[in-house]
Formats: sequence, structure tokens, C-alpha cells
Amino acid sequence: MAGKPKLHYTKGRGKMESIRWLLAVAGVEFEEEFIETKEDLEKLRNDGVLMFQQVPMVEIDGMKMVQTRAILSYIAAKYNLYGKDLKERAWIDMYVEGTTDLMGMIMYLPLQPADAKEKNLALIIERATTRYFPVYEKALKDHGHDYLVGNKLSWADIHLLEAILMVEECKPGTLSAFPLLQAFKGRMSNIPTIKKFLQPGSQRKPPPDEKFIAVVRKIFNI
Repeated sequence: MAGKPKLHYTKGRGKMESIRWLLAVAGVEFEEEFIETKEDLEKLRNDGVLMFQQVPMVEIDGMKMVQTRAILSYIAAKYNLYGKDLKERAWIDMYVEGTTDLMGMIMYLPLQPADAKEKNLALIIERATTRYFPVYEKALKDHGHDYLVGNKLSWADIHLLEAILMVEECKPGTLSAFPLLQAFKGRMSNIPTIKKFLQPGSQRKPPPDEKFIAVVRKIFNI
């Protein structure tokens, strides 16, 4: 029997968090080996296990997978979260790319200069409420089902919930104008594996604080 997937990354969210979400929602137990120093990262690079000298890296099914999108696509397909045909996969991909863009803006906010943070936070909320959330609200309305694609839980739904929660951490109440997304958030949060992942003590990581950002800067020379 294959061992549990092993995730190599820092102790924070970053690009690994969506991978943690997908595995957890699929009900897959995983191990984490944390990169806590620059030397930890250099060791992985010197061992030749990082194809492009970058993390995240996930050991799964005998592979040492890199590149976030490739890892997520593999997990989604493996655990039947990637639609029933090519057309459904295309829709899932489009929805996921949208939430990836939105979460990317939030992910890099703590790394920005203090004088730019307020302006960029306002831009995140503006984009969330005028560019991204209206698309998903309309998708749920037009589709008429509980999920974004087909009538089955997919990677797109999991990614959207993660994005909603990240935006709400930036500014509570951001979903107030989106009743279908509010209902979606409630339904999704009650799926047993998601409910478990959202509880304290899970492998979900907290928002980055200044202490963690300082560690990240040191590890990655940024």
C-alpha cells in the first residue's frame, strides 16, 4: 500500500494551502515536512528533488511533484473532483483560474510595503465584489444546482470556498450582496471533511503574521 502523500513547504499557507484543502476535502491523510530555514530549502535543491528548484513539492504515488497547478490537477483527477468529461474539466479550470487570481492577490498582500497595503487591500475587495464574486453568483443562479459544475462536488467548489474565506478574513461581510454565495458557503462548510478541516487542530494554516513573513523572507531571500 502506498504511503501518505508528503508535503514539503513552509509552516504557512502560501501556494501549498490549496493542496492541503484538496487533499483534506478528498479525505486523504497527509504528512508535512516543513521548510523552516534557508538550509532546509537548499538541502532539497541539492538533493535534486525539486525539478525547477522551487516548492511546493508533494511526494505522491512514487512521484516528487512540483508546480502547484500540476499537483492540484493530479489530486483533483485522482480523487474524482475534476468533472465527468473534458467540457466539465474546462469549466472547472476556468473557475479555478479565477479564484487562483483572486487568492494570489491576497497571498502577496503581506509581502508588500506598508504604504501600499491599504491601497492593495481596497483593490482586492473591489476585484472580489465586482469581477470575481458576481461570476460565481451568476454561475450558481444559472446552473440551478448546489455546485458550480455538474451536480457534484468538484475542485472548483473547494477552491471557491477557500477564496471566499480568505476574502472574508480581509474584510468581513464581503459576501453581503451575494445571497447564493452565502448559501453556498453554508452548504460547503457543512460537508463532513470540510467541517473537520475548518476546525481548530486541523492541518489548515492560519493567516500569515509578521513573524511568519519574516521567516519566509529569510528562507526565500525576498
